[in-house]
Amino acid sequence: MARGYDPILLEIFRSLYAAVAEEMGVTLRRTAFSPNIKERRDYSCAVFDSRGELVAQGDHMPVHLGSMPMSVAAAVRAVRMLPGDIVILNDPYEGGTHLPDLTLVSPVFDSGSGVLLFHVASRAHHSDIGGMTPGSMPLSTEIFQEGLRIPPLKLFNEGRPVQDVFRLLLANVRTPREREGDITAQVAAARTGERRLLQIVQRHGSSQAAAYACHLQDYSERMVRTFLRAVPSGSYSAEDYLDDDGAGQERIRIRATVRVGHGTLDVDFSGTDRQVAGSVNAVLAITMSAVYYVVRALVPGSIPASSGVLRPIRIKTPEGSVVDARFPAAVAAGNVETSQRIVDVLLKALAPALPARIPAASSGTMNNLTLGGVDPRDGTMFSYYETVAGGMGAYPGRAGTSGVHTHMTNSLNTPAEALEYAYPFRVRRYCIRRGSGGSGKYPGGDGIVREIELLTHADATILSDRRRFQPYGLAGGKPARRGRTLIVRRGRRAELPSKCRFSLAAGERLIIETPGGGGWGARDRRKTR
Repeated sequence: MARGYDPILLEIFRSLYAAVAEEMGVTLRRTAFSPNIKERRDYSCAVFDSRGELVAQGDHMPVHLGSMPMSVAAAVRAVRMLPGDIVILNDPYEGGTHLPDLTLVSPVFDSGSGVLLFHVASRAHHSDIGGMTPGSMPLSTEIFQEGLRIPPLKLFNEGRPVQDVFRLLLANVRTPREREGDITAQVAAARTGERRLLQIVQRHGSSQAAAYACHLQDYSERMVRTFLRAVPSGSYSAEDYLDDDGAGQERIRIRATVRVGHGTLDVDFSGTDRQVAGSVNAVLAITMSAVYYVVRALVPGSIPASSGVLRPIRIKTPEGSVVDARFPAAVAAGNVETSQRIVDVLLKALAPALPARIPAASSGTMNNLTLGGVDPRDGTMFSYYETVAGGMGAYPGRAGTSGVHTHMTNSLNTPAEALEYAYPFRVRRYCIRRGSGGSGKYPGGDGIVREIELLTHADATILSDRRRFQPYGLAGGKPARRGRTLIVRRGRRAELPSKCRFSLAAGERLIIETPGGGGWGARDRRKTR
């Protein structure tokens, strides 16, 4: 025994709890209706203790997992949960991220004693949650335009669906059948997590199961503190920019000062621009998620993904800024674009302290595309959402990978076959964008080209970035090429702004060319003799 726990049992419980979260994810993916969840895997699942503290999570979406604890805390505060209950919420000002991300939280009670043991939660990006445009990722200027905002509400009451909540939700979306199917898949994931946790309790006992949930959190904290003590003490600062907010403001600064010392990390975002009219505002949950991701990614070895990771970290954000937006700011793109830039800034700041660990900037944008209209094949409405991958930044000693989702997104690209089967589109081109990665001793990965031809009229929205400011290189490596979005009408190409809303007619095409990753290290130009 050491520090009150058995190291072997600690590893066993770590694997057990992580397996619960992973199996929840498998259930959600296999039972979902939308390609966005079952193909792109835009979802996350996690296990929390009786207090709502994170115990384990699947290897899912970083932008979800670092912020989900705030949604769980909001659900625990707002609703007295009973056995069989499931709470639904998506409010970004109650721990959510943006409105299409629906979070379901349910308690796990001991079937014999009735004692609350755990909570399980899932978060999935739904392809539509109402609002002013199909896909609910509009060019918005206030949150009311982005869709249905749901505070913590009971979706299931003691095992029975609350039909009024279902009816209200499904009446406000463009694709109610698909939404009902995806929500039901999240319910199935919750029931899977509950069953597996009760099996763990039955085998090991509730006291031991609860104790090792706490031990895992403490262990994560010790790993982070040990890592931080190895980082040279000091203050490190960096800044980078978002291209614009889509509503007229350009060059939006994000600045961070990172102070390391004595096993702690202070992250101060003073100097970051105030919240803006457009939707690139990030709520505090997003900023915390980005910090959580960076720390967890840098700690050597395999660290348990628990709430202990954040204990040695203090985060200071200017209230009412683009990294801590205040109601009723629009936030749809803050989750997907600003989160990426926060990671870029934090890694850039830490590069002088950890030169052998920090990569050059990756593509830095999720290239969000939403399309919606009426499917001529059956006359029903469709709503499509996708993020398009880019290039990974090069590392010390390794070139970047091409055509992958990086940092705050861990999703997949939608397969062309699944896209054409589900929607009235034709994929004309899907390939690596050669030469888009930054050059260097180790070159950055290349972005990709996604070209889609519409087979019917559709309304579209693009929320992207890195169309003006290039992904940076490090240690003498060159920056990557910027991305761009093109529309092809009557044989003519026109470049679109990074964030815009437009319409496409049948036969017109959309081309998304994503940024590459930055290069690392100066390229040796000496010729060999």
